[in-house]
Amino acid sequence: MNHHTYITGRMIRMGRLSGKVVIITGAAMGQGAEEAKLFANEGAQIVATDLQTEALEAVVKEITDNGGEAIAVKHNVASEEDWANVVAQAIQHFGKINVLVNNAGITTDKNLENFDLGSWNKIIEINLTGSVLGMKLVAPEMKKVGGGSIVNISSVAGLVAMSRTNGYSASKGALTLVSKTAAVELAADKIRVNSVHPGVIMTPMVAAAVTEKMMAGLKMMTPLPRMGEPKDIAYGVLYLASDESSFVTGSELVIDGGWTAQ
Repeated sequence: MNHHTYITGRMIRMGRLSGKVVIITGAAMGQGAEEAKLFANEGAQIVATDLQTEALEAVVKEITDNGGEAIAVKHNVASEEDWANVVAQAIQHFGKINVLVNNAGITTDKNLENFDLGSWNKIIEINLTGSVLGMKLVAPEMKKVGGGSIVNISSVAGLVAMSRTNGYSASKGALTLVSKTAAVELAADKIRVNSVHPGVIMTPMVAAAVTEKMMAGLKMMTPLPRMGEPKDIAYGVLYLASDESSFVTGSELVIDGGWTAQ
């Protein structure tokens, strides 16, 4: 349950992220949208970013209509210039940055024989380079406020083999180790870096990438008798973003219904 207080007529949300400014990429739908709404409900001020501006604005409107604080910023995560703008917008509107959630990502269903350089480069740029750029540009702002938390959304495909996901697996596997490296490099500045590894979660990206037959097969492979939902990931990310995980860095949080335990 959230607690609220009123200061000079303005409602202040008191929750697990009270007083924290959070950047969430890929916030227009799926996991990113769920994280943005949950974090705002827990007291955070949200900088929501995405290229899909109409859907992003709808998420921000839902947050503000419910009494939360959020802004929408159009953002190509593969652009360092765009990242600089996101950081500038966060500082301009909220004065600081405490948390970064690198959620934006794309996938592919091409196997090795159908590999093409164009799709490979695009996946690496968005899933891996985009997250690295975010960490590079946000870390100096976190140092100014005495630390922070960076959560990189990887995948079970970054831990174990999955067919027809060569570029995706490469990007997510690399992000896993980049997260560990950043965690070690930034630890002295009290900046924590962790990766989250969702299994098959019912997001728009997943729905578009798999057939009904494939989905039935994936469900059978998951020990818990249901598919994952975006909120399952959002609550895990919330823990890593909050001070509750103040001694957790360089770790991998797997949220997959037991899939990789088999």
